[in-house]
Amino acid sequence: MGLRAKSYVDKGELAPDSISIQMVLERMAAPDCEGGVILDGFPRNLKQAEALDKALAEQAKAIDKAVYIKVSEGELLKRLSGRWICRNCQALYHTINSPPKVWGKCDKCGGELYQRPDDTPETVKKRLEVYFSETAPLIDYYAQAGKLLEVDGEGVVDEVSRRIVAALGEGEFVTR
Repeated sequence: MGLRAKSYVDKGELAPDSISIQMVLERMAAPDCEGGVILDGFPRNLKQAEALDKALAEQAKAIDKAVYIKVSEGELLKRLSGRWICRNCQALYHTINSPPKVWGKCDKCGGELYQRPDDTPETVKKRLEVYFSETAPLIDYYAQAGKLLEVDGEGVVDEVSRRIVAALGEGEFVTR
């Protein structure tokens, strides 16, 4: 992530569309992306989706499917604000899903755990506000295009992963 984009993320804001679109399109142009890509977290709004569709159409390509992992707001807040990282070895922990044996200490190296600025409950609440105002409209955008797969995102990671793989394998699009 570029330094300009990082400063926005640290405040719980989205990077400007021009930066996000440029970064994604540049990455997608790399040789290792010739067979296709899976995008996670992009596009984040209608302007980005439309720019992506336009850029792909110019290459005779298109988005095949858009997966919407539906999770309640309360669960999102718990998931997103529970991440902690070791300052030394960068090991990841989560207050609920994978807590350290001793709070504040890394199980692997004994280092101090810290929370990134974009993972604090206050910043996560701001990110969710931005999501509901800017990103949620993409659900209708992709549903109207017949490309939306809606997957229940409640439950443990393995369970949700199986649902996603099953939905992608079925080739059926869920619309409202």
